Amino acid sequence: MAIYFDNAATTVRKPKRVGEEVAHVLNSGLYGNPSRGTHSYSLNSFREIAEVREKVKKIFQAGSSYEVCFTSGATASLNIVLQGMLSAGDHVLTTAWEHNSVLRPLYMLEKKGIEMSQISANRITGRLNYDELKQKVKKNTKMLVCTHASNVTGNVIDLALIKEFCQNEKILLVLDVAQTAGQWPVHLSDEMIDVVCFAGHKSLYGPMGTGGICLKKSLPIRPLMTGGDGIHTFEHEPSLQLPELLECGTLNVPGIVGVGCGIDYVQETTVPAIQKEIRELERLFYENMNGFSALEFYGDFSSDKTGIVALNFKGIESSLVSDLLWQDFQIATRSGYQCAPSIHEVFGTKKQGIVRFSFSSFNTKEEIYYAIEALEKMIKSIEV
Repeated sequence: MAIYFDNAATTVRKPKRVGEEVAHVLNSGLYGNPSRGTHSYSLNSFREIAEVREKVKKIFQAGSSYEVCFTSGATASLNIVLQGMLSAGDHVLTTAWEHNSVLRPLYMLEKKGIEMSQISANRITGRLNYDELKQKVKKNTKMLVCTHASNVTGNVIDLALIKEFCQNEKILLVLDVAQTAGQWPVHLSDEMIDVVCFAGHKSLYGPMGTGGICLKKSLPIRPLMTGGDGIHTFEHEPSLQLPELLECGTLNVPGIVGVGCGIDYVQETTVPAIQKEIRELERLFYENMNGFSALEFYGDFSSDKTGIVALNFKGIESSLVSDLLWQDFQIATRSGYQCAPSIHEVFGTKKQGIVRFSFSSFNTKEEIYYAIEALEKMIKSIEV
């Protein structure tokens, strides 16, 4: 049997209704281009998208001061936000946990005159050095952009501390929730988070190529792209209203409907129940493997985590370990650098990389025990 433990990249097992509804949109012949006509085909799509916007707001507990804009994923969302809200002369804070979807836009913006400072992390636990926030904030600091949870270790940021810091310093808080939306509470009800950028295809169980931005309507933002929006056709500039400002072109109606169905599954199962189930799988795996001297683990297993276990066989390249897991045991994992270079510099794994096991609510304890047995066999073969 093949076992999939690469859910931090994308979930491949989805609720059945997700595929059924995506197929319905594509095969029914009832869904046209939203906001491009008053006929039923266009209106059907418009209504579906409006409904999913409300579902996104509900799962994030976002009030009327927020709007939802759909994109192709968290990477597109972060690029839109960072390039649309930062200007030459601005200073931005970020962390050593970040994915390249945050870092590369910032590196590009540095060439255009923004400044960036990165909060470092502990070389043993990977815990962020939060005391550096005060040390590195400047008069021109406009924004703190950070991931809610590391996609390498699964450790969750101290969001209460981060929110309080941003409020006290009067800077914007942009939160990347690609790893947490659907398996960890993300609440905007206190309005202390200005923007969240989310992926639809991970723990929200939607199709690949989906995601979006939930941001305060009052925030000034420049569109990354412009084009047709179905309104104000003769104007040289795009509509300044959200969501149209950030949604030029034809939306991915089947994908967005799929995200809505994934959110339905999450809401019905409940985030706390999903979180508990995934944490139990993560702990079961870690506690059974932690005693082996051949293995090295990364991250802080005593603090809040998503369903990720990051490890290495000491002295063996991570890519070889992942290849053997797949070839010999049909276990899919992610090796290498997980597109997060800074945390690998912290752990000293630039050469070796890391093997990442990441679990979803569709994984089982039987699969965990099978993986434990596979790793034990690999360890014995090394020791012989």
